[in-house]
Amino acid sequence: MTDPLRLGVNIDHVATVRNARGVGYPDPVRGALLAAEAGADGITAHLREDRRHITDDDVARLLAALTVPLNLEMAATDEMLAIALRHRPHAACIVPEKREEVTTEGGLDAAGQFERLRPLVGALTAAGIRVSLFVEPDARQIDAAIRLATPVVELHTGRYADLDGEARADELRRLADAAALAAKNGVEVHAGHGLTYDNVGPIAAIPQVRELNIGHFLVGEALFVGLGEAVRQMRAAMDAAR
Repeated sequence: MTDPLRLGVNIDHVATVRNARGVGYPDPVRGALLAAEAGADGITAHLREDRRHITDDDVARLLAALTVPLNLEMAATDEMLAIALRHRPHAACIVPEKREEVTTEGGLDAAGQFERLRPLVGALTAAGIRVSLFVEPDARQIDAAIRLATPVVELHTGRYADLDGEARADELRRLADAAALAAKNGVEVHAGHGLTYDNVGPIAAIPQVRELNIGHFLVGEALFVGLGEAVRQMRAAMDAAR
């Protein structure tokens, strides 16, 4: 029997819309609560260095309001480590971050940044925070995660989402191989980036994947059908593929 597949909803872009006017609405905490009510198993929020969407206050309010786990996406910096240790979310996903990027452009180079990551992973783990690394579906990156003793990797599906035809099929095989390698070595597998109703099925069907984190598409779809309905439709698409 295939393990159940969880859905984590990223509410960053509820905050993006709010911040466009510098007012208090729409409130990402309200978005998170609606997503959880509609079937989200967890909420993801990325506290960026430039605070372009989620703010420090949002993190505190999310933790106070949520009854589902909060996954805090963070860069591998001393500032973000201190914030994570102060708030102690359920999980922290370490992601690459460049100030000039529109969105995360690829996976973290865990192999190349191994020595930098080791003390961060150790400190987060010691605080009881479940650490994940957002990486490309590459054996070298999976091996680095194993050696860092991170319990979770999140595979970057952005390249898969951008491709089509045989190129997409090749990337799907890479994702499946990486998921199998991680799971075989006791690392839980998550996946995310660029997933939509149309492309989520093959990713959801990878048996080792335990969680999908989806945000931008759901917030965009919410403009037309509401956030709760968007989450319910994604949940149904994932379940059908599983």
